[in-house]
Amino acid sequence: MKLNVESLQDAFTWESKGIALPEFDRSKMLQETAKNPSWLHFGPGNIFRAFIASLQQNLLNQGAVNTGIIVAATNTREIIERIYQPHDNLNLLVTLYPDQSIRKTVIGSIAESLTCRTEEKADWKRLQEILRNPSLQIISFTITEKGYKVKTKDGTYLPDIAADLVAGPKAPQSFLARVVSLLYERYIAGACPVTLLSLDNCSQNGLVLKNAVQEIAQVWEQTGLVKAGFLEYLRQQVAYPCSMIDKITPRPSEAIQKELLEDGFTDMEFISSQRGGCYAPFVNAEKTEYLVVEDTFLNGRPPLEKAGVIFTNRQTVDCVEKMKVCTCLNPLHTALAVFGCLLGYTLIADEMKNPLLYKLVENIGYQEGMKVVADPGVLNPQDFIRECLTERFPNPAIPDTPQRIACDTSQKLGIRFGETIKAYQKSPDLDVSTLTYIPLTIAGWCRYLLGLDDSGNPFTVSPDPLLAELQGHLTDVHFGSNIDVHAALKPILSDSTIFGLNLYKIGLGDRIEVYFKEMITGPEAVQKTLQKYLG
Repeated sequence: MKLNVESLQDAFTWESKGIALPEFDRSKMLQETAKNPSWLHFGPGNIFRAFIASLQQNLLNQGAVNTGIIVAATNTREIIERIYQPHDNLNLLVTLYPDQSIRKTVIGSIAESLTCRTEEKADWKRLQEILRNPSLQIISFTITEKGYKVKTKDGTYLPDIAADLVAGPKAPQSFLARVVSLLYERYIAGACPVTLLSLDNCSQNGLVLKNAVQEIAQVWEQTGLVKAGFLEYLRQQVAYPCSMIDKITPRPSEAIQKELLEDGFTDMEFISSQRGGCYAPFVNAEKTEYLVVEDTFLNGRPPLEKAGVIFTNRQTVDCVEKMKVCTCLNPLHTALAVFGCLLGYTLIADEMKNPLLYKLVENIGYQEGMKVVADPGVLNPQDFIRECLTERFPNPAIPDTPQRIACDTSQKLGIRFGETIKAYQKSPDLDVSTLTYIPLTIAGWCRYLLGLDDSGNPFTVSPDPLLAELQGHLTDVHFGSNIDVHAALKPILSDSTIFGLNLYKIGLGDRIEVYFKEMITGPEAVQKTLQKYLG
């Protein structure tokens, strides 16, 4: 039994094993998508496979749309060649419920899989063809927060962006410049409108995407590398709605793989990518999912509200995003990530059994974060955080790890904690000096950067673009009670590009130093520090 089109012909076998199949004519969908593509997505990872592709399948099953999604990898063919194409672009979604029951669904809404690289000539030509087609409505993205960056911390362009700004749109090497090049293809083919939809967890993601795209186009137009009017097209005929997306999609589970093998599958092998990721022909994910989108689409859109998507205005999306990313989920995840790694945990669900860690995230959310949350109306903050703490994080079926969540933490602290700190600073009714658990977590992150667990044993720090720089500041820090930590921590805690503000100037830097110093007095010092402030 294999995950491919030929095997699906034996529908009885699949259904007898409780696996739901697509309820639409997939061959017709493929034909219609090839002729009139409506949705192109960049970023073929797990959140796309588990959530976005499933939304479109829901609409196809209802007969609300007749086209699927075309997906493109941003830099490498690896996942396309090893996961998508060997399985005819089919995906097996395994939904994990808190009661440990599961539901298996074959997702067949992905029509094509490509690689967005000019070196891949056939794929690049196909992408240009898709962009020229007036039928294209949406270009969406799940490329992580760092995927939208065009400049370094000091304000200079990233090397690949700098090279593309000089070379122009013919053969760009950076992903963002390739996107702008493709948009230029659409402009010269008739300037049809289109919507660029970021589905990544970064503050005001639509504006972040808009600024990156238009900055590249502006330089190209100013230097005569593209025709005059291109930038105005991007301003007037391209929409950049903001969104908030939420669904936990961890790396594939060995337990799920074992069950699928027992079902009779013979092609459920894990694939380790060159960048350290882990993929499989299946994707396991929690049932809970939220997508709230600003309803500004310039060339139409599928009726995704029929699949549960909430459409609203930008102000509401901003409130929802801040509620989730700044208070009710992401800061709690980051706290669990850094302390989980320090205390030797490998599952978020297991951390939630630790009374100290449970109380830490409860206090960050309810005591400190909730005071500055505006109720967005479409989702209730109290209900949202309660669901995270009582159902989602403790779900034993979700094989999510603190090590995964700890990736790129330096890129997340500004939104996950910095925004709450700023809100306290600006509020006439709140005092930033009353914060305890957020600065305690920041101190925990600095302690995490040492790469030593609470017993003093080395562990592998998760990838982070600033890791070498950050660890460089901490080279002289070691266990001991008489360590002067100020010189080591000052370059980190004063860096407004990390936190959104200088933590010393608002009175938190010195406190974080105290917490950090308590965590390095010796083995088990992290546990003792948590006990001191949470016990």
